[in-house]
Amino acid sequence: MFKRDVKSIKELILRNLREQGLETPLLQKRLMDAWPTVAGEIIARYTDGVTIRNQTLYVHLTNPALRQDLSMQRSDYVKRLNDYVGSQVIADIRFH
Repeated sequence: MFKRDVKSIKELILRNLREQGLETPLLQKRLMDAWPTVAGEIIARYTDGVTIRNQTLYVHLTNPALRQDLSMQRSDYVKRLNDYVGSQVIADIRFH
C-alpha cells in the first residue's frame, strides 16, 4: 500500500504564501485591521491611521491625552495584537 502524505488546505495555502513571500504582508494587513478590535471602540474612534514599517506599528491618534496614556501600555498592545494574529508581526508601537 502507498503511504500518503495528507496535508490540510490551510497548511498548503500557508506554505504557498510563504514560498511566494506573501505571508508577512498578509499578516501585517490582518494586524492593522485588528487594531480597532484589540484597542476597543473608543480608542478606534480617535484613531486616524495605522501603518507598519520595520516591525513597528504606527498609530496616528487625534487625542494627545489618549496618545500619552496608550504610550505607557505599548508592550501590552504589542502582545495582544501579535496574539490576535497568531504570529510575531510587530515588535513595537509608536503613537503619534
